[in-house]
Amino acid sequence: MKTAVTTLMACVAALLVLGLVMLYSSTMNDLNRSTGQFTGPKLFVSQLVWCGLGLGACLVATLVDYRLLRKYAWVLYALAAGLLLAVLVLPEPWGKPINGARRWLNLPFSNVQPSEFAKLALIIVMAWYCERYQRRMRNWTRGVIIPGGIMAVLLGLIFVEPDRGTTILLAAIGGTMLLMAGVQWRFFVPPALLAVAGLAFSIWQDPMRMKRIFSWLYLEENREGVGYQAYQAMIALGAGGWSGLGLGNGRQKMGFVPEHHTDFILSIIGEELGLVATLGVVLAFVLIFICGFYIASRARDTFGMMLAAGISFLIGLQAFINIGVVTSTLPNKGLALPFISYGGSSLLVMLTAVGLLLSVARQGRAPEPKPVNPFTADEFPEAQTT
Repeated sequence: MKTAVTTLMACVAALLVLGLVMLYSSTMNDLNRSTGQFTGPKLFVSQLVWCGLGLGACLVATLVDYRLLRKYAWVLYALAAGLLLAVLVLPEPWGKPINGARRWLNLPFSNVQPSEFAKLALIIVMAWYCERYQRRMRNWTRGVIIPGGIMAVLLGLIFVEPDRGTTILLAAIGGTMLLMAGVQWRFFVPPALLAVAGLAFSIWQDPMRMKRIFSWLYLEENREGVGYQAYQAMIALGAGGWSGLGLGNGRQKMGFVPEHHTDFILSIIGEELGLVATLGVVLAFVLIFICGFYIASRARDTFGMMLAAGISFLIGLQAFINIGVVTSTLPNKGLALPFISYGGSSLLVMLTAVGLLLSVARQGRAPEPKPVNPFTADEFPEAQTT
């Protein structure tokens, strides 16, 4: 357990430092045309403040027994649902739409994204449910209908923001947790296929997302239109080579990759620090995923196991989708790279999630002693030879 915790903390710390350095590097030349001021220092200070808040939340979550969350699982769930609803119904300036999406609450100190908090709330309530009804999860009603309804409330609110990427991410995490809890495949597959069909139909009816799909399939043909950012990201990754152009020397952040400090920051890492650093980022997320699942396997109870597994899936799957989008392996989904991309809400939630992982590790079971073979050679005297 000590090795897993140490590796987890080292990987998270390395990604945090890299994220702050690359945020400064990628935004140092960003100019606000209306004010004539550089926005990089402001974004860096904002991210630094959120990082400090996140580390504080991580420390608190580590020291507090995670089992207390059982009492507050539904409170957190209701709070997340209320915030998601507020984003949709509050008028401007509180619920300010950006690029046609209503995902952010415009608070006096900063914009916050309630769907980020909903990620953790859903994992906690699903962990509570899976533990409470563990013996009845093979039942159709307790295994699929009721937990499906619990998930549908939050997923539905996120879906209409619209935020298809987070909806898919949370649906995958919730479905995986149900399978881990013992839901039978014959009950799980039909509603899952129905949900996939519904999602495909909604995308088919959405011209903007259909353009994203086609730009992903035919990137060369759409490199001047919808696929512009993805194409420029590939140029950045290719330009970096093995060792990169050097920190601060990237060219694609000069307006060629519009989301260079958020969803596509990995392309700037690849351009300035090279393929070695990019693979290092991938390796760090793989290690975090493995350590998270080891902690889940050593959890003291079912709630801790499901909580740690859900958090591990959240970090690993979100990183996988982001990396897949930047490398054009997946169509554009608009998900942040955990611990690295600019975004206070995401950073705060991810660091709190890491704190919960560490709390599960603190309360984890001690390693079982190795069985002793009673017939080892030491138990018998050596045969006397005459």
